[in-house]
Parts: sequence; structure tokens; C-alpha cells
Amino acid sequence: MKRQIVKIDEDKCTGCGLCVPNCAEGALQIIDGKVRLVSDLLCDGLGACLGHCPEGAIEIEEREAEPYNEIKVMDMMVKQGKNTVIAHLKHLKDHNENGFLKEGITYLIDHQKEIEFDVNVVIENVKSPAGHDHHHGGGCPGMKTMSFAAKNEVDDKAVNQPTALTQWPVQMHLVNPAASYFQNSDLLLAADCTAFALGNFHSFWLKNKSLAIACPKLDSNTDVYIDKLVAMIDQAKLNTITVLIMEVPCCGGLIHLVKLALDKAARKVPVKKVVVGIQGEILQEEWI
Repeated sequence: MKRQIVKIDEDKCTGCGLCVPNCAEGALQIIDGKVRLVSDLLCDGLGACLGHCPEGAIEIEEREAEPYNEIKVMDMMVKQGKNTVIAHLKHLKDHNENGFLKEGITYLIDHQKEIEFDVNVVIENVKSPAGHDHHHGGGCPGMKTMSFAAKNEVDDKAVNQPTALTQWPVQMHLVNPAASYFQNSDLLLAADCTAFALGNFHSFWLKNKSLAIACPKLDSNTDVYIDKLVAMIDQAKLNTITVLIMEVPCCGGLIHLVKLALDKAARKVPVKKVVVGIQGEILQEEWI
């Protein structure tokens, strides 16, 4: 999958740190006097940090990127030293990517004879509450990837219904197809307006599903959505996709994007099309 990602020129970087608070995901941290991308898992490639580097040490490159692979990331991280590995693993821990965290720690244990630093110190630092840093490099918490599925049980009869949302972020430009909450999930791909039209959006449509939202009329660069959907289908191995759209003509573009993704994907998944009226009624519901 071709995607954009931050690239840091370490020769130009002075470690001033001006870019760090402007990384929305908190993926940039100063390690050993240089700014490091401690995890490419959450780099959305939008480049909010670029204009804050006085040395021009940051740029966005577009390249063919394999689906996120913690082992390959660890291969790179251990070469950058103990502190970078600690920061990377804490980054995974803080964003509840426990599956990738376990893979990273297993990698350290399996390769401890080849690694120049004491892996036990790293593991204890990451696991210890005393060594756990809740600061995400000044990033905006609203962009932080979170999974809180266990906290939200939807009661259909409740007057004040709790949310059925189990993740963050949800906008298609911001979601990462490799995030753990997409793995083997049923995806609800919803047009932005549907949540406002449907009174039972959470209790019925979103319950027990992962979520991505998009507007085919107002969103720019929607070709990126196709690649993300392909990655979700082939790598995250989605079970089903429910496409929830409004009855307005422009919403049909979301169905078109899904069909293009299905044509490119190696796997096939069932797709349900649901059309919502502007007064909240279901006008059409069919598997396509």
C-alpha cells in the first residue's frame, strides 16, 4: 500500500523540539538529542509538524509501505539504542496496542544475545508503573488512538444511552488500517450525516462494530480511502462491511469507493448497503 509518512533528516535535526507539540498523535519524541519517530503506526502523514522545524529536517515521503509489522519496526529501533526502544514500547502501551507491545517484548527476549543493551532493563522500564510516562510528546489527546470496548455496554432500553464507540480516531483520513481494533472486525463505514439522522445509530448500527466515517462529497483525496479499505480487507481481515449512506445522490460515492477497493483486494468480504432517509427511515438494505 502506498502511503505518506514523516521522514527526519538526523543530520539537520538539532533537537530543538519545536515539532514535537505539533505532532497530533504524539509519535515524535526527543531521544538522545534528536527528534525520533518512535512509532510509524500512528503517523498519518498529514505533516502538521513540518512548518515548525526551523532547520527543514522534516519532510513527507510517499512510498510503498508494507502493513505494519512490529518485528520489522523492532529491527530498526534496536539500532537506535535503548532509549528509543523504551519510547517506542511505551508509545504502544499508552495507545493500548497490547498485541504489538507483546510482539515487541518477545522480540527483545528472543534477540537479547544480539542486542548491545540490557533488554531486561528496557522491559522493566516499560512494564513498571513508575517508569510509565503518560505524556504523549505534547500531542493532542483528541487524535490519540484508543480502544475502550470493555467500558461500553449498550443498553437499548436506557434513556441516556452510552456510546457504542470502541475506538478513536474514526475519520477515514485519520484511521490506521493496522490498528488492533480493525483486526477480524465487522466494519461500519458510515457517511458523516448518518449518525445525526438515525436515533439508534449507536444501539443498533454501531454496536459491536469498528467504525470509519467519510463524506464522499466534501472529503479530499478520497483515493487514499481505497488503499486503506484494501489494507483492512486483506491485512486486518475484516469479516463484513456495512456501508451506511444517506439518500442524497453524493453519498453513492462511498459505495463506489468500496467497490473499487473490493476489486483491488485479494480477499472477498460481504458488503451490506444501507440507505437512510433524511428523516431517519431505512429506505434500502441489501447485500451487494
